Amino acid sequence: MKSMVREQIGVQNAVTTRRIAVSAVFAALITLMTAYIFHIPVGANGGYVHLGDALIYLAAATLPMPYACAAGAIGGGLADLLTSPVWAPATIIIKMLICLPFTSKGKKLVNRRNVIALVVAFVISGTGYFIAEGIMFGFTVSFLTSISGSVVQSGGSAIVFLIIGTALDKIGFKQNIAKDI
Repeated sequence: MKSMVREQIGVQNAVTTRRIAVSAVFAALITLMTAYIFHIPVGANGGYVHLGDALIYLAAATLPMPYACAAGAIGGGLADLLTSPVWAPATIIIKMLICLPFTSKGKKLVNRRNVIALVVAFVISGTGYFIAEGIMFGFTVSFLTSISGSVVQSGGSAIVFLIIGTALDKIGFKQNIAKDI
């Protein structure tokens, strides 16, 4: 009996370790994609448009919720600390929240819930950055810059997620590669 319990604990520890490692890789990729790859400064407020959210969506569709939220918050927060630190507190909260509508359950990354989640994530991100920018710079200024930037960023990230997710679904990513995550 004790050996079965030890074995079960060992298996659970291995799964947890794997999830933490994959979360860390996602956080690193999110940081790079957000801070340096397709990083386009917009406006005079230090904000920028990027495609890092596509990797946050991918993490949220792959990892269980707390791990996906951590990867999104850490990756987005680090990117802001490297490029525009004033945005880091808002980004950490917003990137965690945009993971919530996604599901990692199921056999595919691109499924009905995750497609709907792209729209919900856009609303969360747009609203969050509008509020953050309004608090920092005034709501009159934030209306045009925040909304237009959110449309480009969330829309571009959604398209990239759908392309990558569809490609990974075709090779059976969730069943073959990510099955033990």
